[in-house]
Amino acid sequence: MLWGLVFEAFGQKNQKQVANTLPAMLLLDESLQAELADALDEMYNFQFQSAEKKFLEIRKRYPTHPLPYFIMGLSNWWKMMPNTDIIRDFDEPFLAYMDTAIYVAEKMYQANPRNIEASFFLAAAYGFKGRMYSDREQWIKAAAAGRNALKYLRRGKELNELSPEFMFGDGLYNYYAVWIPENYPILAPIVATFPKGDKELGIKQLDEVSRKAFYTRIMANYFLMFIYNGEGKTHLVAPIAKKMYESYPNNPYFHRSHAISTFFMGNLTEAEKLAKEILERIEKKQFGYEAISGRFATYILAQIYINKDIELAKNYFEKTIYFAESIKAYDSGYYHASLEWLYEHYKCKNDLPKAQTYLEKLAKYAEKKNNKRKIARKDLRKIKREIRRQKKIENM
Repeated sequence: MLWGLVFEAFGQKNQKQVANTLPAMLLLDESLQAELADALDEMYNFQFQSAEKKFLEIRKRYPTHPLPYFIMGLSNWWKMMPNTDIIRDFDEPFLAYMDTAIYVAEKMYQANPRNIEASFFLAAAYGFKGRMYSDREQWIKAAAAGRNALKYLRRGKELNELSPEFMFGDGLYNYYAVWIPENYPILAPIVATFPKGDKELGIKQLDEVSRKAFYTRIMANYFLMFIYNGEGKTHLVAPIAKKMYESYPNNPYFHRSHAISTFFMGNLTEAEKLAKEILERIEKKQFGYEAISGRFATYILAQIYINKDIELAKNYFEKTIYFAESIKAYDSGYYHASLEWLYEHYKCKNDLPKAQTYLEKLAKYAEKKNNKRKIARKDLRKIKREIRRQKKIENM
């Protein structure tokens, strides 16, 4: 059904009628950019219904161009963004629209291998498919999509610098060609067959795209935040997150990124306000606000209230655990930290059975590499012995 809807525009008669109406390069058509600006802003602000209505109008006007299919795919990609590990409902429409963008762009490319737009959309659509497959840990598919993206990215660069849109893909490639083997050694042999990357150059390129591009500007900001977060550079995340949240206040990814970076930069008053707002939106079931945002928000509030209201802090740590367990995020550092704090809290109050409840989970799920699991298991044996000892005394 979905594929039928996506391909419905491709009758031979329809293609002939539209072929001569396409601008020389739709990507650089300023009137179309002005027309799409509000719709793209609505998409990034999670107002998908109104955004997609406009995208589908563009599709009716340009059914043989990859642009409308690509931005519909991008819209479905953002619907996954609150939690790509859990949200799978939009995988199929995302892939269908990206595959249609590829199909249409390949037609353009076959007709004219020097068509710069065809190269751009082929590189971009394959690149986003590769990103989704990597999120799903489907590494072979991710590598195949990445190889195709790289082929068209290099071909497009040879023809023309569609500045700065093409630089987006180039920047991502330069960074991740180095990052992937550093963080996933098992993938190093695959990446070794690709051209050499340059992380610093990749970041510089993404920064330029984030300031100058039209279609890829917000995506460049998103990836810069993701990269800086991974490198522990909160001071670089904070201004981007603030700017993105102020521009798109209903985007849960930007909302929680701003809350987290604000908290770690020490602005606790603003962090508290942002975190409570996230929880209110979860309570209202606002689209995109779910457990992963709740986990971040409750942890921030728990830390803020430790020195203000210990009972409230305890409740927020318990909610952090609830949100983490609801999405099976047992490897979350916030989950482990919450378990550890509650264990210590109840141990200090000499409520050992309650302390044992949290310690058992910590002993099961804490990281091995920093010895936390080993320490937790050792402490668990001690606390069990103490509980048995106390019961013996009670029964004497």
